[in-house]
Amino acid sequence: MKIAVVGTGYVGLVTGTCFAETGNHVVCVDINAEKVQMMKDGKVPIYEPHLDVLFERNIRQGRLRFTTDLAEALEKAQIVFLALPTPPGEDGSADLSYVLKAAGDIGRIMKHYMVLVDKSTVPVGTAEKVHAEVAKYAKVEFDVVSNPEFLREGFAVDDFLKPDRVVVGTSSERARKLMEDLYKPFVRQGNPIIFMDERSAELTKYAANAFLAAKITFMNEIANFCEAVGADVDKVRIGMGTDTRIGKRFLFPGIGYGGSCFPKDVQALAKSGKEAGYDFQIIESVMEVNEKQKTALMPKIEAYYGGELKGRHFAMWGLSFKPDTDDIREAPALYMIEALTKAGATITAFDPEGANNVKKLIGDRINYAKDEYEALKGADALIICTEWALFRTPDLAQLEGSLRERTIFDGRNLYELDEMKAKGFHYVSIGRNVVTAAHSPKANTKATAKA
Repeated sequence: MKIAVVGTGYVGLVTGTCFAETGNHVVCVDINAEKVQMMKDGKVPIYEPHLDVLFERNIRQGRLRFTTDLAEALEKAQIVFLALPTPPGEDGSADLSYVLKAAGDIGRIMKHYMVLVDKSTVPVGTAEKVHAEVAKYAKVEFDVVSNPEFLREGFAVDDFLKPDRVVVGTSSERARKLMEDLYKPFVRQGNPIIFMDERSAELTKYAANAFLAAKITFMNEIANFCEAVGADVDKVRIGMGTDTRIGKRFLFPGIGYGGSCFPKDVQALAKSGKEAGYDFQIIESVMEVNEKQKTALMPKIEAYYGGELKGRHFAMWGLSFKPDTDDIREAPALYMIEALTKAGATITAFDPEGANNVKKLIGDRINYAKDEYEALKGADALIICTEWALFRTPDLAQLEGSLRERTIFDGRNLYELDEMKAKGFHYVSIGRNVVTAAHSPKANTKATAKA
């Protein structure tokens, strides 16, 4: 098939590349000329595992092209995917201006029947708005389809090529047939293509993300309560997760969720509820708890240092909102940086992929290390914000030799308590007992134990 993809962010670029991988001819269009030239030169503008291999192969074999010219992209397109940003507006609602502008531009240009597909995460009723905007200008027949993505950053390529399910919202049999043919190569093992109406498809994406965000947040609440009563959240998590009605995934506590999806989508769902006269009480609570959780380590750090952080220097491991991505949107690390620097502390941070994006955002407000061990030099303590695999089995002797004190504040519960105790570390995590080392200042021991 001939496919156009409008927008080359995480979703658009993965979508276009993976469709090209199954033999389709794809043109990706973006208004950023510098970015388009970069992709024409064979350089992937984002970090996503395995994407570079598919990207290079399909460019080389002529199935994947890039342009700034929308008319060129639409010339032979049978299906056009809209993979454009829908950032939260001032009131929390999804900003559809990018999507609707593209819809209007497409309506003016299109010269033959095509299917326009909302790939972006959009509120209920967006397909109707897109249809109305295209219809203002279009002189040919067209259909608008909702096809939400369920891609996890860090696993996006695998998720696209081997989807659990494909959700397609359409009321057109003609569009349904095209979408079914397009996705057949991805569901050969029997995973379903689920057809439904457009509004239900749009809500499915919001509902799924909101549920997962609520699951994470619930576990963080349980972790906080574990600290209050002396229980171990790891044991509680295992006890819960073995119940097949609950499942093991998304039960790991930490310092909150971030990224481009959960915060934005949960907020947009809450706003959509208000617009429809419905109060999402659970969703509102999820947002409130998660906002606090992003800096859940701060009271523990302040307690350990007797409330005085001015002049303290910290190493920070992890800046991206999750491992295996360079995405820093709503990353808890950014909230920790804000709180620590406001309190007068300094930071040297390391992240395998996210450091450049943080530097673009906040500049030299913090220092950046070339690797995880360089970040430790001269630091009073280590703060862990992202659970990258390379942080899971560190050289503890090197940690001990580089830090001023053997002190770790772990927002992702990477290490076993017994190991930390045996190695003489003061170790503070989420929802577990504090491991108090012999070196801990006596004045802080009592306060830390309560943290």
